[in-house]
Amino acid sequence: MVEANLKSKRWFDITILVLAHLLLLPFWLILWIFIPIFIWLEDRGPVFFKQIRIGYKGTNFEAIKFRSMYLDSEDQGLITSDADQRITKVGNILRRTALDELPQIINIFRGDMSFVGPRALPPEMHEESCEIISAFAKRLWVLPGLTGVAQIYLPRHAHPRRRLAYDLIYLKRRNVFIDMKLMLLAAVNTLTGRWGTGHRKSGF
Repeated sequence: MVEANLKSKRWFDITILVLAHLLLLPFWLILWIFIPIFIWLEDRGPVFFKQIRIGYKGTNFEAIKFRSMYLDSEDQGLITSDADQRITKVGNILRRTALDELPQIINIFRGDMSFVGPRALPPEMHEESCEIISAFAKRLWVLPGLTGVAQIYLPRHAHPRRRLAYDLIYLKRRNVFIDMKLMLLAAVNTLTGRWGTGHRKSGF
């Protein structure tokens, strides 16, 4: 049953991915062309940032993002705040709209991620969360997602116990209609620049 659900979710993701790019091709071209240009113009650094994340059943994969921080900023810690001086001017806009996550579409195409699922965490953050709450790894029973219940309804750095509770809600209730609802809310958050604020009241 689990493998069948994964296969149907995979077809859903690929269908959405293809249709979205065909129907909104000019919009995607603008994003894929101008975001890299603005990132490079600010400090002449690399456009993309790659980081190991924990995925389905604890497997590692390389997540791809648009770089939103100055070079070597990760050496100063993984936790960031809205006023973090390591975040570039372009990066601040990308983070508020979650457009820094756009290249993870490549991860979805590869099968590392889904459009909807628990947030994929770096190994260090995942291990720290598992030390706080032993059941934290249960959230890895589905593919991680670009968006999800925890990403929509919780602030960016919510306590692991709250994150797990919201992710488990998705695991228990997931279906295509919930996925569509969360994707729609994600689009609204991007258009209004309100990602990571935890401003929305849970509808689950």
